[in-house]
Amino acid sequence: MELGAAIIGCGAISPLHAKAISAMKGVQLRVVVDVDAAKAEQAARECGCSRVVDYRELLDRPDIDVVHLCTPHHLHAEMAIECLNAGKHVLTEKPIASDLPSAKRMVEAAENSTGQLGVVFQNRYNEPSIRIKEALDSGELGQLICMKGIVTWHRDESYYTNSTWRGRWDTEGGGVLINQTIHTLDLLQWFGGEISSVKGSITTDALNGIIEVEDTAHATLFFKNNVRALFYATNAYLVNSPVELELVFEQGTLIQRRDCLYLYKKGKETLWSHPPTGNALGKSYWGVSHSLLIKDFYEHVRDKRDFWLNGTEGMKALQLVSDIYTSSSARLTNL
Repeated sequence: MELGAAIIGCGAISPLHAKAISAMKGVQLRVVVDVDAAKAEQAARECGCSRVVDYRELLDRPDIDVVHLCTPHHLHAEMAIECLNAGKHVLTEKPIASDLPSAKRMVEAAENSTGQLGVVFQNRYNEPSIRIKEALDSGELGQLICMKGIVTWHRDESYYTNSTWRGRWDTEGGGVLINQTIHTLDLLQWFGGEISSVKGSITTDALNGIIEVEDTAHATLFFKNNVRALFYATNAYLVNSPVELELVFEQGTLIQRRDCLYLYKKGKETLWSHPPTGNALGKSYWGVSHSLLIKDFYEHVRDKRDFWLNGTEGMKALQLVSDIYTSSSARLTNL
């Protein structure tokens, strides 16, 4: 049975979804949606499909089985809920929503729908992430002691002025935490387990007067298993550096640098995971695993199996972001 797909939102991330769909057998991208008719028209030409400007036109179409949400954060909840209520499967880009109450409504809609809700945290599919998780689950390096995650990226004024929803609490839901570095926070909580408390701080270092949200943040995460994680993120750097991760175990340390994973043990460093090969669409620091996650989602849909990175799982990173904001005494909307 062929599955029909639609993409809502024709911005920077949508081509990765379109490319992944085109690479799968038994799946056809049938329509792209954007309120900007010119964007929708251009995307439709590039993808070889039809286009509409109102996503609600998808709701009654029996030829649309899966809807991809590549829209601004504050639009995820309404669109996902309506699509789920119509029995569509929904795969949404991160974050699941711009605030926790909206995310909870999405989860409730999925529970009452014949469709599934999936959340795009593609870095869980990266080879280093998989190898780290295997080491954690097998215990081959002993107990995990502590972790750190560092993200130093660059966003200039034009990034925000060209997309007016960015840089605002009510539409983006925050700044560097909820947009750029939520992937790294998701990995830290996925590796570490249940969090007991968070202490964090946010500032606007380079974009003060341009955005109302943070461009820099740091936090200490305390886990129930006594693991501790340190986290630092900024959009105030002048280049987009690869994400750095370090996990210290009883019997060695795993270090991720430039998409490679190394084991440092007894004074010797060994390569555990090679960088990915081939050309990835989009920006290199996004990671290369969008296609793997999207393919996995479709396989679960086709086999009528529950997708593991569902709404409940996708909310965990948003909860962590919310906790850091709360710890920082930031003025929030609905968080």
